[in-house]
Amino acid sequence: MSVLSLLSNYAIKVVFTATMALGLWGNLSAQMGVGAADTSRYFPLLKNKRIAIVANPTSQVYGQHLIAFLQARNFNLTKIFALEHGIYGKADAGEKIKDGNDPVSGLPVISLYGSAKEPKAADLQDVDLILFDIQDVGVRFYTYISSLHYIMQAAAKNGVDVMVLDRPNPNGHLVDGPVLEEEHRSFVGMHPIPVLHGMTIGEYGLMINGEYWLDDSVQCKLTVIPCTQYRRTDRYELPVPPSPNLPNYQAVRLYPSLCFFEGTSVSVGRGTAFPFQVFGAPYLGGYNFRFTPQPTVGAKNPKHKGKACFGVDLREYPTDSITGLQLRWLVEAYSKAEGRFFTNFFTLLAGTKTLQAQIEKGVSLEEIRLSWQPQLEVFKQKRQEYLLYP
Repeated sequence: MSVLSLLSNYAIKVVFTATMALGLWGNLSAQMGVGAADTSRYFPLLKNKRIAIVANPTSQVYGQHLIAFLQARNFNLTKIFALEHGIYGKADAGEKIKDGNDPVSGLPVISLYGSAKEPKAADLQDVDLILFDIQDVGVRFYTYISSLHYIMQAAAKNGVDVMVLDRPNPNGHLVDGPVLEEEHRSFVGMHPIPVLHGMTIGEYGLMINGEYWLDDSVQCKLTVIPCTQYRRTDRYELPVPPSPNLPNYQAVRLYPSLCFFEGTSVSVGRGTAFPFQVFGAPYLGGYNFRFTPQPTVGAKNPKHKGKACFGVDLREYPTDSITGLQLRWLVEAYSKAEGRFFTNFFTLLAGTKTLQAQIEKGVSLEEIRLSWQPQLEVFKQKRQEYLLYP
């Protein structure tokens, strides 16, 4: 084993190996393996530990769910922490997750997406280590990185270790968008980063610790088990959808740009078979494409339910050519809107009031992008310290 980074002053331990892992995923070369597949690196660190696991349907290793995989090897799992969409990934965006018991593993389930987002001290009394294995998509408003923040914070307060089993970022080659302003901090944006941050969730955890972003500048004891033979420029198709409304590669790649519509009166296709691959509204004129949202798994009450929406079909859009946020669709829809277009949620997604004001004033897309650059350059320099992959 070679140690890629050891930041002892942050109480961070990063374990890295260039050895080929046997777990193969996505469309990368046959040498790429996710952190969970590199068992020789983290199994010894789990021995004799009482483990709380943070998992959802993406937590797969060698064709098996990580919870079952670890239970079969007699590791001491004490509970599951459930994030947005739940451990089976069927809950709507924003739908509260309830505490309970997992009928498959028999483990108690503690919700971190309900009345509380941070584990309580009582939740950690029988825990030595929190094992986090969640597929992220590299976008600031995708809430798994906010949950990681609160998990690390609770761990630091209660003397519990955290281990992240890293996974590739399907948008890992992109760093773009406005940087969050502190006054607009929320669960869909907690840190001063751009919309596309270009980091894996393991790298992001290192940045949370290293930049002292936890309350009272506390730091947790964090171990990252990196992916093997991964380059952030590699094309990566997720083997399991990361949430109900990101069903495929096309949706994952369009999500950073189309999610801005969630802060408007325009639908992004929730309640159809192609969420985050279209956009439209009943009042948008001049379009031949139409869709009608209906209740479905992950979208029980979709925007414009039962109404014909007119807009744009992006299912065949060449997403591999995307080099950053695509705002032209948002600007185009705004130009065709009747009445109120933006909601208050738009500012939380953008992390600033400036973007909405720029669009309303007719500022050009080029000028908007140029306005991001000074803060993006500062972020890129800061981010460099925490990168694990070329």
